[in-house]
Amino acid sequence: MQLQSLSSTPSRSPSSPLSEPDLDPPAPNFTSLLSDELLLFILTKLPISQYSHNSLVCKRWLYLHGRLLRSLKILDWGFLDSGRVVDRFPNLTEVDLVHACIRSPRNSGILVTHKSMSVHVDSLFSPNGFVEESDVLRPSVIDQGLKLVGEWFPNLRRIAAIGASEIGLLNIARECQTLQELELHCCGDFALKGVSGFKNLQIVKLIGCIDWFYSSVISDIGLTILAQGCTRLLKLELRGCEGSYDGIKAIGQCCQMLEELTLVDHRMDGGWLAALSYCGNLKTLKLQSCKIIDSSPGPDEHLGSCHTIEELHLQQCQVRDKQGMKALFLVCEPVREIVLQDCWGLADDVFSLATICRRVKLISLEGCSLLTTLGLETVVLSWIELQRLRVVSCNNMKDSEVTPALASLFSVLKELKWRPDSKSLLASSLAGTGVGVKGSRFFKRLKH
Repeated sequence: MQLQSLSSTPSRSPSSPLSEPDLDPPAPNFTSLLSDELLLFILTKLPISQYSHNSLVCKRWLYLHGRLLRSLKILDWGFLDSGRVVDRFPNLTEVDLVHACIRSPRNSGILVTHKSMSVHVDSLFSPNGFVEESDVLRPSVIDQGLKLVGEWFPNLRRIAAIGASEIGLLNIARECQTLQELELHCCGDFALKGVSGFKNLQIVKLIGCIDWFYSSVISDIGLTILAQGCTRLLKLELRGCEGSYDGIKAIGQCCQMLEELTLVDHRMDGGWLAALSYCGNLKTLKLQSCKIIDSSPGPDEHLGSCHTIEELHLQQCQVRDKQGMKALFLVCEPVREIVLQDCWGLADDVFSLATICRRVKLISLEGCSLLTTLGLETVVLSWIELQRLRVVSCNNMKDSEVTPALASLFSVLKELKWRPDSKSLLASSLAGTGVGVKGSRFFKRLKH
């Protein structure tokens, strides 16, 4: 018996078709023939949503992706402090440093979010809130970071930061002459002195206090400093800020170009509504998440009026106080558009105060569950110029309660969106399918 070693198996010749798999040569990369400038021009024509996918093609496209990106939210302060951010993204025009300024466990699976603010937290909850004072970087460190951002990105248009001081804001203002939008979290009154260095600032968001996150005081002093330093403001948002008549008056007198004012969860003293009459160019007033409109608006004859107001928006506000709502409608008497969304306490008697505004062309109601069809009819029939009506998820209104007068108004409107009762809408859409019928019979059998 003769054994043959495995190593002695006859070798195939190189010309044999079974010697090696026949692999196709790699396809030529035609994009390598294009210059960076031309390829960048092509990539800019693609939707922004595809930028991140394109960066995965190759190292060159990743490099070009960094030059395409204009807006960046920095999560790690080390990415900024090491200088890697400017190497990776040299053409930024919008930078958000808020999350990078807060020390939080990045590997935590718990993310707490409150509208414009979100942080990672661990299981050790502090009664002082999710963000303690020690969790925020020192103002000197933040100021140094703002200085680096200003030096690296002189064409910056928008920046958001937390805990910045006057020095840090002046550093940004000196380097970024074209900055137009500023968002400041958790800053005090005197830190706002730095905004005087911005010559082209048009949009400012001040976040003084967010419940369970952080708290800082922005009072009439800070509002006056802001007004005197930013006379070219077009939009101003005050979130969790204190103040009173004097602060709003200073804004109206100094910021004569102001067109939009937004108050979110305000802590204003009573009587602040009367100061809106000093805003001579105000077109839009927005109130969001406000627990009270005005606790003490004062006599009607002292309120005044915003003669240029066009839009009034109330979202998730407590509107049970009839005195405050009446004062609001008196100040905004010339308004053309009223938007009420998810407002608590908007019953028929409160909504009837809207008849003070006689030039309304658009009314939008969403999530106003206390308002009835009769309450709506009483108000809208008094508006001769009404052209657009939107009613969504106002479950106390019924199709069967629409009167001939209201139906006649519906027929002449330019825009009508009538979906008041979500339950009846669901029932009508399921009619004939037997979805609800079989279930009801089943549960009846279980009862027996």
